[in-house]
This record gives sequence, C-alpha cells and structure tokens, in this order.
Amino acid sequence: MDIIVLIKQVPDTSDVKIDKKTGNLIREGVPTIINPYDLHALEEALLLKEKYKGKVTALTMGPPQAIDALQEAIAMGVDTGILLTDMAFAGADTWATSYTLGKCIEKIGRFDIIICGFQAIDGDTAQVGPQVAEYLDIPQLTYVRDIKISRKKVIAERITDGGYEKIECGMPALITVIKEINKPRYPAIEEIISACSDDADIKIWNAGDIGAKVEDIGLMGSPTNVKKVYTPDQKRKGETLEGKPEVVARELLEKLKGKNIL
Repeated sequence: MDIIVLIKQVPDTSDVKIDKKTGNLIREGVPTIINPYDLHALEEALLLKEKYKGKVTALTMGPPQAIDALQEAIAMGVDTGILLTDMAFAGADTWATSYTLGKCIEKIGRFDIIICGFQAIDGDTAQVGPQVAEYLDIPQLTYVRDIKISRKKVIAERITDGGYEKIECGMPALITVIKEINKPRYPAIEEIISACSDDADIKIWNAGDIGAKVEDIGLMGSPTNVKKVYTPDQKRKGETLEGKPEVVARELLEKLKGKNIL
C-alpha cells in the first residue's frame, strides 16, 4: 500500500501576526511545528503501513526551513519526504496550494490513499484536502475518526453533526482525519538523529520539477483577495458588585432579569 500524507509547518504560537498589506501570516522569527492535525494523519498512515505493509511519503509545501517538518516525519517512521519550495509558491491561497500539491502527486505517480489533517491551525479553512481530491478526481472522506481496509476498499467512520456515519469507497481516495482517530507517537532519539543526516530520503522540488504553470501557483494563481485584516476586539465589559452576599445576590438577580437572561 502506497500512502501519501500532506503535512504543513505552522507557527507554534497563539500570538499570530498578520501583514496588513498582504494579508499573509508573518512567519519570520516565529517558531514552527507540524500542524497538530497532520501528526494524526502521519500516525494513521504509519499504523496502516504496519498493518498492511507498503510505503509512506510525506509531502509539504513551504520555505526551505519546512524541511524540519519532513525530518520529524521521517523520524516517526515515514519512508520518503518531499519538500516543494520555490519563491513562485509564495502567497498561495488554498486554491493555488491545492493545485501545486496535486501536480506534485501526479509526479509521484501511483498511490492508494492520501491522508491529511482536516484543517491547519493557522488558517482553519479545511479546504486543501478536499480541493486536492477534486483536482485529482478521486473520492474524499472527511472528518474521519476510524479507517479500515478491506478488499481494496476503504471503510471509514466520519463524524457528523448528529453522530457518525460509516462510508465505504474504492481506492485511490483522500481522507482527512480528526484528532480522535489516534495518539501520535514520539520518535526515538536515534531516529531523530538519523532523519537529520544526509542519508534521509528527502527530495526537494520546485515549480519546474512538477510541471506547474506559473500563472496557477503562488499569489498569481490565487483568486482569493484579502480586503481587510484586523484584530477583533476581545475585551469584555465587566461590573463588580460589592456588599453583603444577600444584597449582592438580589442585585445580580435583578440585573439578569433586566437583560432577559432569567
């Protein structure tokens, strides 16, 4: 079984800053991690590999330093890492990103399953996985919490607003997973050292390597236009009630009734 996992390197901070002119995240000087949901995708791919045999390839698009994410993936047990990096990729929205990833997967060739986290914590759009599936014209299973393989078919449980549903589809297919699906493993020290050596199987490709059209990638290929960027005001107005408990309780009760809360 050949499995491709899409991963993304994201800022390791809750204090995300945005360039007000471009609408893009400011990544310089900010520590990064693998998107937490993608760690669950990596773990599930490795579990499937251990059960059904095969190969796992981790694929990411980003600046040169995104190679750190691939080294971590290889330390976990991934066989091959592919870094898509090119100045022409800069400023890509989800549409251009999905096109670029799709072109790379076409270059990789044969695969049975693509797995990714259901969304990235720096964008929260949950669009890239489904858009890659649409580009490749393959079935997609989203918000999946359990995966089984039977007779060359995927049997998955996916959460819904009212519970969950079980779906069966043929392969190849793309699956987006939620954190409830597993608990990601921690790589051993020796595996981390090995993943950072020259022997690690990491390929670095640019736009030309995957045959991507310049007008379809990066900022040029992104139909999304950022009109306004601002930080919402999260301050709440409060009021302190003082006095004897029974008096404060009656005053609070009246105020809640006055606002039709009670």
